[in-house]
Amino acid sequence: MVRIIIIAGDYSEDYEVMVPYQALLMLGFIVDVACPGKKKGEFIRTAIHEFEGEQTYSEKPGHLFRLNASFGVIEAEQYDGLYLAGGRACEYLRLNGAVLDLARHFMTKKKPIAAICHGAQILTAADVVRGRRLTAYAAVEPEVRMAGGEFIKVEPEASVVDGNLVTAPAWHGHPAMLRDFVSLLVRETSTEG
Repeated sequence: MVRIIIIAGDYSEDYEVMVPYQALLMLGFIVDVACPGKKKGEFIRTAIHEFEGEQTYSEKPGHLFRLNASFGVIEAEQYDGLYLAGGRACEYLRLNGAVLDLARHFMTKKKPIAAICHGAQILTAADVVRGRRLTAYAAVEPEVRMAGGEFIKVEPEASVVDGNLVTAPAWHGHPAMLRDFVSLLVRETSTEG
């Protein structure tokens, strides 16, 4: 059975938590959503980001999302894939050493990782994008370049695959990114057996 861990936090982008969670569950995968400092059964507050003609996105209250895993007890070895939700939460999640260690584990083991929007901030802070091709929300481009990654500009509906890493610039890219992520997961788990 394929197991995925989604890392999210308060003010993660609503669609970037809920859409992959529900889509991956629909495929029959086990999907745990965890947040540092919070336990299973507690909530994170999400935010809805929309592009309404201003110079950047607007932020509106999203949903309360009930976590189904406690971050402090998850073990990276139990999971086949890592999904890093975007949104403002990434600004502080990238300061958590255990989150960075999780990203390093998946990258070192070449297990599938999906990072959307600001999720790439966690990867740059973990120093795992050097020499890798990836995309993210446009405002994250300087961080990707400073961390030694090659930032690929794509349409919001597109994704970029580089080995075990799948990235997309925003929630508009879910169909492409989730298709690519699932393909990597299926390939990875079918070679294990």
